Parts: sequence; structure tokens; C-alpha cells
Amino acid sequence: MRNYAALNHIFRALGDPTRRHIIELLCDGDATVSFIAEPLPMSLAMVTRHVHALERRGLIRTHKIGRVRTCWLEPEALRLLEEWVRYQRSRWERHQRHV
Repeated sequence: MRNYAALNHIFRALGDPTRRHIIELLCDGDATVSFIAEPLPMSLAMVTRHVHALERRGLIRTHKIGRVRTCWLEPEALRLLEEWVRYQRSRWERHQRHV
């Protein structure tokens, strides 16, 4: 399969439950870091670190205006993950037909 370095970054980022929660929340639309942090049992600074980690790994993008940072999903990273999962599933299904 192709881009393993990018996949490794994606899986590393998604290995954390807080980061998965952020991704799930952003599936419903753009959100500010403050909005993301509201239900989480951690400081705004810690949530910001998670947001930066997701951004560094290409899963989300952010834009800051004044003191407000807005986040949104980067669909290309999710497409890469989806392609990898689909490819692995098709390999497994082919194997199952021969068993």
C-alpha cells in the first residue's frame, strides 16, 4: 500500500481518546477550541495541545482570528484512512473466499 508515513501519523493521532472525540465532534461541523473544550474534563490549554497534535498530523485545520481558534476536519486525511481500511477489508474478504 502507498503512503505509510501519513497513515502512521493518522493512527498515532487517533490512538488518543480525546483526539478521537475531537474528530467526532468536528464531523458535525466547524467548532472553536473553547466549544470543543467545554464538555472535556481538562484545561483549555490541554485541549489546545490535542488540537495542535491533530493539526500537525494533517487531520484537522485551524484558523485564528483574535483570540478565537476555529477548527475543521481535513477530509483528505480521512480519505486516506478510509482507502486503507477498504483495501485491507477487500484483502481479507478475498482470503475468506479461498478458505
